[in-house]
Amino acid sequence: MVGIDDVAAAAGVSTATVSRAIRGLPRVSPETRAKILATAKELGYVPSSAASRLASGKTRTIGVLAPYVDRWFFGKAIAGVDQELHGHGYNLSLFNLGGRSSPRERLFSKAMVHKQIDALLLLCMFLRPEEIEDLHAIDMPLVVVGGPVPGCPNVGIDDYLAARSITEHLIGLGHRHIALLHGQDDSDLNFSVPQIRVEGFNDAVHAAGLELHPDASFFGNFTVASGVEALHRFVALPEPRPTAIVCASDEMALGVLFEARRLGLRVPEDLSVVGIDGHEMGASAGLTTVWQDPRAQARRGTQMLLAELSGTAGAVHSEVAEQRLIVRESTAPPSSTPFV
Repeated sequence: MVGIDDVAAAAGVSTATVSRAIRGLPRVSPETRAKILATAKELGYVPSSAASRLASGKTRTIGVLAPYVDRWFFGKAIAGVDQELHGHGYNLSLFNLGGRSSPRERLFSKAMVHKQIDALLLLCMFLRPEEIEDLHAIDMPLVVVGGPVPGCPNVGIDDYLAARSITEHLIGLGHRHIALLHGQDDSDLNFSVPQIRVEGFNDAVHAAGLELHPDASFFGNFTVASGVEALHRFVALPEPRPTAIVCASDEMALGVLFEARRLGLRVPEDLSVVGIDGHEMGASAGLTTVWQDPRAQARRGTQMLLAELSGTAGAVHSEVAEQRLIVRESTAPPSSTPFV
């Protein structure tokens, strides 16, 4: 029978690296992981460590680490995990960081080990270097849903492409002065996604030979309320104001839409508005957006974890989720008579 030592020798790596690669754990490069999986398949190696854990004291519980539970993306993703686990007889153990109010000292070593979960699904968030180190030391399958975490397999959309494509949509309509409402989560827990979306916006603007006026860049925190607040700052800008605004999330875009209509601004005649995420309310509000499905992403990540726990080699891996541009009534070519 082919053992893990045989795979390690044939691939020219340590047995520990083979174990991590086959179980979908971090700290293994994609190239090394692919080489190990190919070698294992060629030799006919069948991993049994996950199956033995299943037969000896396995908790049948998947942990979910979330920065929030009451925001759209996270709520949808948690529902997706729960839906997938329910059909397989597994339980969900939720670790809610709850913004700034929750202590985060050595989060993983204290919470995860003591809760005795079998695998871990993280929802997109910013992790401190010491937390990433703790995460990599956890000897269990893990996957990230949403924004990437260094060294960990990820299931999520291409946030850079989402921001760039929605900006290019406005540029294609003829907009040359475009404002940006970008998000920095107020808990500092969701860092990667906002920054990636800003990069996509900036690259689209620069590629078109346009410039972003610094006063036309606003901060929000991915809530409807921050969209409302941003629009008040927008209308305070001196003429000529931008003719369109890119919002880094649909929730902020909805705030902009609601407040624009309350103030008597015509959308899209006076101002084109776009978002990213595919929030259900966006369809009713006529919002142009880049759609994604966090529930489906979380289900896919959960399927990977369950497959790995059942002994499927290489089940946990990075995967780009479905996304698409949906054009609705909130965008149009810029008006020749801008609002005052």
